[in-house]
Amino acid sequence: MTTPQLRKDAARNWDRIVAVARALVDQGVTLQLNDVARRAGLGVGTVYRHFATPEALLETVATPCLEALAAHGEQALADTDPWRALEGFLTRTLEAQITDASLALVTAASTDALPRTTELRQSLTTTGTALLNRAREAAVVRPDLSAADLVPLMCGIAYAVDVHDSTPADRIGTAHRYLGTLLGGLRAAASNT
Repeated sequence: MTTPQLRKDAARNWDRIVAVARALVDQGVTLQLNDVARRAGLGVGTVYRHFATPEALLETVATPCLEALAAHGEQALADTDPWRALEGFLTRTLEAQITDASLALVTAASTDALPRTTELRQSLTTTGTALLNRAREAAVVRPDLSAADLVPLMCGIAYAVDVHDSTPADRIGTAHRYLGTLLGGLRAAASNT
């Protein structure tokens, strides 16, 4: 399905709305469409014509990050080394969690406002499961680790980094250190020698 082209003024308004929303999310401000309209210098009706709900706007803000993760997942699936593929996918996912405030908000939601979000979330789940299964079949990851275990483990690292570090450079370095520790515990016993 193709999205209809917006008129130039409507496209500018859409871009302005998304940019304001991105800035608010990055500041940790909960999105409210009236507030976004005010800050964007647009009428409330204009914002509502583009985004029916704050959730739809938030998911639009998160879409580039989700799309980049899905693309990276496709590359990871093409990697012939099961451990490297899983490690790379988890690293990229954690980096996204640390650097894009919209990602955690969207992935924590129980429902999606946009079909594209559902599609991307499903793609990421399918990719993560496939990468883990492939690593388990190659006996490079613990046999008792399930795909359901990965999400809380990754979220735990992201939360710990968020609580303990304030600058982006510190956060990424700490995230890599914590993930390295986790990955060391995930490797199959035979791979630890």
